[in-house]
Amino acid sequence: MSAPPERLTLQIKPRLTDAEGRTDHGNPLRAVTVTATGRRGESGYPRYAGEGVQAEVDPRSGAVEAVTVDGRELPYGWVAEVLET
Repeated sequence: MSAPPERLTLQIKPRLTDAEGRTDHGNPLRAVTVTATGRRGESGYPRYAGEGVQAEVDPRSGAVEAVTVDGRELPYGWVAEVLET
């Protein structure tokens, strides 16, 4: 297994709906660069931090398993996604 990336860019997106009422997260409200802390979080995945964001990210899938922004959990339905580079 390869080492997790040193830096990632995360996008924070709100919960929106399209004209038919389906969830559409739309454009990001915030994009942040986070750096590996060298620690693992409660999920067991590597922990990243930066610009007020702390996240645990699965290095294989890129799924954000846990995230706080400015010390708070995201509102219900909001998402954090890894920006593919």
